Amino acid sequence: MRKKDILELKKRFKKDYCTFTKMCGCYVNGEKHIILKFRETFLNLDEDEYFKYLEIAKKVLSGTIGNNILELNFPLNEELVNEKQISFMQLKNSQLKDDELLDNFYESIINSYDYTGNFLILLFHDAYDVITKTSDNAKIDESEEVYEYILCAICPVSLSDPGLRYFEEENKIKARIRDWVVEAPTNGFVFPAFINRSSDVNSIMYYTKNPKDTHPELMKNALGCYSKQTAAVQKENFQLIVKDSFGTDEKKAKKAFMEIQENLSSMIEEHKSMYGDTDSEPITLTNKEIQNLLIESDVPEEITSKIEKYYTESFGNDLPLAESLIDAKVLKANEQRRKEAHLEKQVEILQSKLEQAKQEAAADKEASEPLEDMDDNVMSDEALETASEADLEENPEVNLEEAQDTNPEDSEASPNYDVILQVKPEKIPHIKSQIIDGQKCIVIPINEDEQAKVNGLDDLI
Repeated sequence: MRKKDILELKKRFKKDYCTFTKMCGCYVNGEKHIILKFRETFLNLDEDEYFKYLEIAKKVLSGTIGNNILELNFPLNEELVNEKQISFMQLKNSQLKDDELLDNFYESIINSYDYTGNFLILLFHDAYDVITKTSDNAKIDESEEVYEYILCAICPVSLSDPGLRYFEEENKIKARIRDWVVEAPTNGFVFPAFINRSSDVNSIMYYTKNPKDTHPELMKNALGCYSKQTAAVQKENFQLIVKDSFGTDEKKAKKAFMEIQENLSSMIEEHKSMYGDTDSEPITLTNKEIQNLLIESDVPEEITSKIEKYYTESFGNDLPLAESLIDAKVLKANEQRRKEAHLEKQVEILQSKLEQAKQEAAADKEASEPLEDMDDNVMSDEALETASEADLEENPEVNLEEAQDTNPEDSEASPNYDVILQVKPEKIPHIKSQIIDGQKCIVIPINEDEQAKVNGLDDLI
């Protein structure tokens, strides 16, 4: 089946294009008793009813292929015939005018359908004059064939919700009368299937509203076809197969399933890149494909054997497509987990670098501390002459201090010095030693705009 075939058929379910000839119905109560049967010429319906029934028919061709719309095939007996297939051919060819064929069809649905409650069976007949199209999809006003088919919709009928309403005649608000309301179809089919813009009498297009509640009893007993799992059910079953194969070790099962999903996604992407997105045939996961996938995902050999066994038992000949087993939520969660792990690794690297930087800074500080102590505690003539600008900027004035008064430690370390000088570097070349009045003196020139401090006291000079 192709999506564009279904859309082509569905587009005709509009007022200006619809060519339904007949519509028949059978209303059944919760005890499986027929309450009402009817047959109408579709084009003669009142406008409101016309559009309501048309909407129901359209629902049978809604949803996605593989999940809501399944292609079912008729098995053949030893005589290479299928009785259900023959009865559907007769029903189609009768154009819904044969009451006996209709009654037999209604009974097969009623007896097979596992549903508690009231429901309505609707049957539509149509003949579509399929117009020829060129390779570039341009239409040619010429018919390829007449696609004649029947469409069935099975709709639940339930009581409307209780509530209040306004009664205009009495001018009162009172409880409204609860009605039996026909809901959207939960199941249905189109026979024969419309495949490659042509009729395929060996197949049925089966509709299920809920992909996890497909009513396989309808497929087997009412339609006479092999039952088929939807993609949603296949995906769930495959996940259970992997989980059960690992037993109680849920952590390993989860990790293996994530790895399988990643490799499955890569397989699909490689296939599409090789054959193209639109033209490529989907990958059917045979037992051999599953085996290769498990080996590539590093699944242990004993677990691989279990998965292969359960896979064959679960799917049999109805092998799933690779895309049907892809769990988008798992892939997204795995991608998010990888991003978080990468960020955590980056944080660890940054923390390690920060710790290393702290250690280097501490080591540098420890190495510089003895030099700072020496600068603070020792003041000699050589130290005076080599004082740094940074130290002098903290003491911008010329300081003349007696050693024993400035720092007791300096006095103890240098007991032979009675006078210690600290001057700016540019002053050092001007310092002279002279004999004044028979006394040896140190002469330091001081300009008018300069200041001096002796033993912390200003203006003593």
